[in-house]
Amino acid sequence: MNTAELLVQCLENEGVQYIFGLPGEENLHVLEALKNSSIKFITTRHEQGAAFMADVYGRLTGKAGVCLSTLGPGATNLMTGVADANLDGAPLVAITGQVGTDRMHIESHQYLDLVAMFAPVTKWNKQIVRPSITPEVVRKAFKRSQSEKPGAVHIDLPENIAA
Repeated sequence: MNTAELLVQCLENEGVQYIFGLPGEENLHVLEALKNSSIKFITTRHEQGAAFMADVYGRLTGKAGVCLSTLGPGATNLMTGVADANLDGAPLVAITGQVGTDRMHIESHQYLDLVAMFAPVTKWNKQIVRPSITPEVVRKAFKRSQSEKPGAVHIDLPENIAA
């Protein structure tokens, strides 16, 4: 089992039924894992739409809506809907694909420090740096998103860790 498959299994354990988002190179391992899952991936035309759909899902159900994007501009497009969910107290889990940790030093590959970027617009966010921490990160993300005043959280998954 790779980390992307473990992530999807953890999402299933949290009761996730839908993920809204766009496919991209850095999240392909997650999309492949979703093929063998009960979770339905709903492709949107824009990442902002994916975040707003997850936001509304969270508002209507009280369970965290989940959205997925790729790195760089895809993740920045996701931020508006994530910020809206957080400000309005809607439970939301945003998952971003990220360049592999072995390539983060290459400035030409759309690398942005997404953990730093999402910090002001989420209750909590974390990059998965080792496969073994995936269950703990996912459980904590859902717990934080849905507890106290609900809001948005963010999980960043580098491509080489997902594989």
